[in-house]
Amino acid sequence: MARFDGLSGAKGVPMYPILDIDAQLLLATLFAAKRKPTELVGIVTAAELLGCPINSTNLWAESFRRLVTHGLIVMENEAYAPTPAAQAMATGLPKKADISERVFLIREKLSAYTPAEKSPSIPMTGAQFDEAIRAHKAIAQQGGRNLLMPKPKVDDDQRRPARRPFAGGRRRN
Repeated sequence: MARFDGLSGAKGVPMYPILDIDAQLLLATLFAAKRKPTELVGIVTAAELLGCPINSTNLWAESFRRLVTHGLIVMENEAYAPTPAAQAMATGLPKKADISERVFLIREKLSAYTPAEKSPSIPMTGAQFDEAIRAHKAIAQQGGRNLLMPKPKVDDDQRRPARRPFAGGRRRN
């Protein structure tokens, strides 16, 4: 009878600890690098927009290294992009689900994911995340238009009624 030590997965495949930060970082990377690879500032902006606070930059850096070594994030020309395996994890997520439900579903997929081989690590430190947070705050204070930021809601009283062109009555012969 096999002994369960809590450190190995099914059939002896080692599992790494899956944290909510892993799923949040993967979601932020998928969101930020949807069309093209993004810098770390874009990932930080996407995490803030999604409502995933970066409380401990060292934990986020460790999560980043974990996702890179498991082949879910790659570096392309000083920018980061999700791999096809990471993009496959995002398929089938409910579009109207809130962020906590999406994090839960991604975390389940991460726990079932087994990389074919380990990828080389990209050095990442908490200081790099700190610098990205400072750069994000500086960009946000400039007042320029940031396309990742949510649009403000307009009250019903402030909305103009929809105008229809040619709204005059129909002519009947």
